[in-house]
Amino acid sequence: MKQWYMEYKIHKNRPGLLGDIASMLGILGVNILTINGVEGERRGMLLETDDDEKIRILGDTLKKASNITVTALRAPRLVDILAVRHGRYIDRDSDDRKTFRFTRDELGLLVDFLGEVLKRDGNQVIGLRGMPRVGKTESIIASSVCAMKRWTFVSSTLLRQTVRSQLSEEEMNPNNVFIIDGIVSTIRSNERHYHLLQEIMSMPSTKVIEHPDVFVRESGYSFDDFNIIIELRNNPAEEIIYDTFTASYTEDL
Repeated sequence: MKQWYMEYKIHKNRPGLLGDIASMLGILGVNILTINGVEGERRGMLLETDDDEKIRILGDTLKKASNITVTALRAPRLVDILAVRHGRYIDRDSDDRKTFRFTRDELGLLVDFLGEVLKRDGNQVIGLRGMPRVGKTESIIASSVCAMKRWTFVSSTLLRQTVRSQLSEEEMNPNNVFIIDGIVSTIRSNERHYHLLQEIMSMPSTKVIEHPDVFVRESGYSFDDFNIIIELRNNPAEEIIYDTFTASYTEDL
């Protein structure tokens, strides 16, 4: 069985429209796994079938429908699954497609999204931008719980400023999620910490780096090393300006 994502825009939401589409899927033997409205006059469906030809027939038939326009019929991506689950698409940068934007009132969606990403095995580097006290670290921890993965703080400001110079064998497990504060690890780091940081960055594991812009600016890494960038704001208009709070990281040096 193979999953498909279908999305269509409704031009005239007449009574029985959804029933007609569901009946067509039933005749073809295509199962509906999930269905939800997606952003206004759009509806998304997660489908399942054992025959790709049925999907082709479905797409060709729905092209003739006057009340709807099919806007997507493809193998489901993570953003598609979450769109059906939450009823809206994640805001994604049109120029940099690996950048995803959230606001604080969307923490549930963020945790669901990041939790799915953290379930993936292998090397991943995820950047998380955001002003202080917007919920960055808490979101990473909650997402790790959703992914049923243990998290390890390499550097953090959650409980004062933490800079680790060594980790136990259990903490160095590649299946862990390594949480790194990009400002603390560069502005406050010593040689032993930076050596540990390099070791972790070379591991086939997931690293979530808060304040990735400062991390890139102050280290030998680049944005090419990042798989995903997440931006978290208190509101959509908020600017993420590091100069306004990086000074607090050096006050006790």
